Parts: sequence; structure tokens; C-alpha cells
Amino acid sequence: MENQPVKLTKRVVDAATPPTDKKQAFIRDSQLPGFALRITAKGVKAFVVEKRIHGKLRRPTLGRYGEITVEQARGMAQHYLGQIAFGADPIADKKTAQARKVTLAEAFRDFKQARKNLKPKTLTGYQQHLEHYLSAWMNKPITQITKQAVSKRHQQIGAGGTQAQANAVFRTLKAVLNFARHHYEDGKGETLLPYNPVEVLGNTRAWYPSKQRQSVIKAHELAPWYQAVQGLKTPDKPASSHVIADFLRFVLFTGLRFNEAATLRWDQVDKQERSLHLPDPKNRQPFTLPLSDVALGILAGREAALEGKDEDDAGHVYVFPNRDGTGHLVEPRRQMNHVTEVSGVSFTVHDLRRTFATGASACGVPHELIKRLLNHKSGDVTTKHYIVNDVEHMRAPMHQVTEFLKDQCQLQSSSNVIRLNTTNNP
Repeated sequence: MENQPVKLTKRVVDAATPPTDKKQAFIRDSQLPGFALRITAKGVKAFVVEKRIHGKLRRPTLGRYGEITVEQARGMAQHYLGQIAFGADPIADKKTAQARKVTLAEAFRDFKQARKNLKPKTLTGYQQHLEHYLSAWMNKPITQITKQAVSKRHQQIGAGGTQAQANAVFRTLKAVLNFARHHYEDGKGETLLPYNPVEVLGNTRAWYPSKQRQSVIKAHELAPWYQAVQGLKTPDKPASSHVIADFLRFVLFTGLRFNEAATLRWDQVDKQERSLHLPDPKNRQPFTLPLSDVALGILAGREAALEGKDEDDAGHVYVFPNRDGTGHLVEPRRQMNHVTEVSGVSFTVHDLRRTFATGASACGVPHELIKRLLNHKSGDVTTKHYIVNDVEHMRAPMHQVTEFLKDQCQLQSSSNVIRLNTTNNP
């Protein structure tokens, strides 16, 4: 029956049996060429249209038998074939119509699945940008996001005094729509978005000026700041304050980013080499940093604080555990405010990183070495693959920066620094 076309009727369809030697079989109609019944090995029967369009065989499904009758399917097939006869491509038109319904929420979902290398914190920020500031657009098809709408919403967010936030929101949207331009296509294989509507902000110079924070702890402020931090370690203060004091000092003398220091684990500290290793920092480039005498002394104090504690506690995993010992430290806002009140020095944790970099520059460390100490990406693509992150090569500039900061903080000589135990693991 499959090889010989027959007029498809209810009796013929009901009598058709599943194929036993292949996944599907076809019974083609003798009255309307291109109209056929498809039967799968599991017995599912559906009506299809078979037609070559632009040299390619297309076989769209009209519907399952039982949901539509033979005569209904025949009428649908006649209409379908008629469209093709007049030069239309119903399959492509259907695909285009479906693609044009892709919403911003769906595009963001696919964007997250495709960008597997993004940090969780970055994805959280992207999600907040879209779901908080562009919530009214999430269920809107991306093809309906216009340049005019982008300009208007960008101005609205910026008018609220959050110009930097307005820029951040639309940089996120620009990234998602750039992804969508290459990910989704219409029935002809062309992009759904001929242009990214966020580009209007650049073309009209509507981006708000970037005011990058450049604050540091000035040289004359370091001594009172350091003394106030040490004040967190008095006997009357809880152990959590001692951890925070050590954390703030450690960031100053290593130049680490907040998350890099807060999530530092003991298994990342190499006592013999006097270094720490970051396998997955912000820029995704594994990084090994030499430790100065001050940094080693801070780690020794942290190590001593672990004595007598249960080795299963998170405090034995993280160098700077949180208050209840269940994880790593989070930003210590209350204690930082206390340091500011006592010292009169307002600061953020990232200011400590900038202070480290400023100190490195002040004592003559070459710019390229400062970048390597901070684990900044090198813009020189020709040489960056040939420069090995040699810990010993960076130890001398680290010593220079440390001595400079010690002098500014009015610390005692390194002979009074406690050495980290290199024989027993915490």
C-alpha cells in the first residue's frame, strides 16, 4: 500500500498498520499529490504534506488522525499546496512567525544557558538589571523593542539619579540582544534583529559619562586607619571582629579583590612556597601570588585561631570564615563603619586594592609588574602568552610594596612578624 498511492479514506486510514522494519511508513493519496498519511512504528497516525521547496523536500505535519478527519486534512493540504503553487513558503513563514514571538525572558534564558563561563555573581547582576529595571519588557517579543523605547527607558532610569545603573542595565540588554541576533533566525535563515536597538545610545551619544571610582586611602591616612583596624582585635571584641580585622589587613597587603580574599581556602595557601593560588579569579586566568612577611603573619594568626576547633567546621576550610563558621566572610559593613568612625577614613574594600596599586606605583614598581601583581589582563596579545606567572619574579616587587605600606602604616620591623607554620596543615 505504501508504494502504490490510494485514495485516503477513513476506511484506508483505520486499516493501516504500523511498519515492522522501520521507524515510519507513508501512504500517499492518489487524488491529491503531496498529501499523505504517516504511520510510526508505535502506531501514531498523522497527515502530512510532501513538497520540494527551493530544491529541499519539506514534510510538515497537518495534524494527527483522530484530532482531525481525513477530509479536514485533505482541505488543509489543498490550502497548503495552493500557497506553495503561488510561490509562498508556509514552513518558512510559520518558522518566522514563531521566531518573532521570542520574548526577552526567553532570550535571556537561552543567553544564560549559552554563556556557561559567566560567574554566578555576574549572572545575578544581569538578572537584577532585566527583571527589576526592564520587568515590563520581559514578556515582550525582542523584535518589538525599539530604539525609541530604549532611549526613553534609559533616560527614565538615569533621571532617578542612577546614571551608572542606567548604563549597566542597557549594557546587559545589549549583550542579550547581540546574542539573540546570532542565535535566532527566521524561516529564510536570516537574523530576526537586523540591528541591536541599544546601539542608538552610542549613535546618539546618550550613554551617561562613566565616573569610575578612584578613591584610595591616602598615605597620611594609613596609620590611623591601620590602628583603627587593629582596634577590632582587642580582647573585648568577638572572634568575628578579629577575623574582619585580619581580612582588611590581608587585602591591603595583597591587593586581592574582595571575593578572592573572602573565599580564600586554606588549600589554596602554599606554606612552603609562601604563596597563594587562585584557580578561578574574576578574569578566569589562574593566578599565583607571593606572600609577604605581613601576609604570612596574618595567616599565622588565623591558623592559631583554629586550634581546638572541629576540623569539619567551615572555619577549617576558609581562611576568613563568617560569624557562625558555616561559610566564608561576607562584606563586614558594620565593622568597616566602626573603623571609619574611629579613624575618620571612609573606605571600601576595593579602595584597599587601589591603595595597594598606588603604593606599588609610588615605590617604583614597573606598570607591567603592577598589573601582574593585581592579576589584570594584559592588552598585549603578542606577548601575554609568553609571560609565565613566575612567583619568584614577583616576590621582589611584592616586598617593595609591603615595605612601603608598612612604613605608611607605621608597623614594626618584620623581625616581630609571626611566621606561618609550614609543617602542620590547619
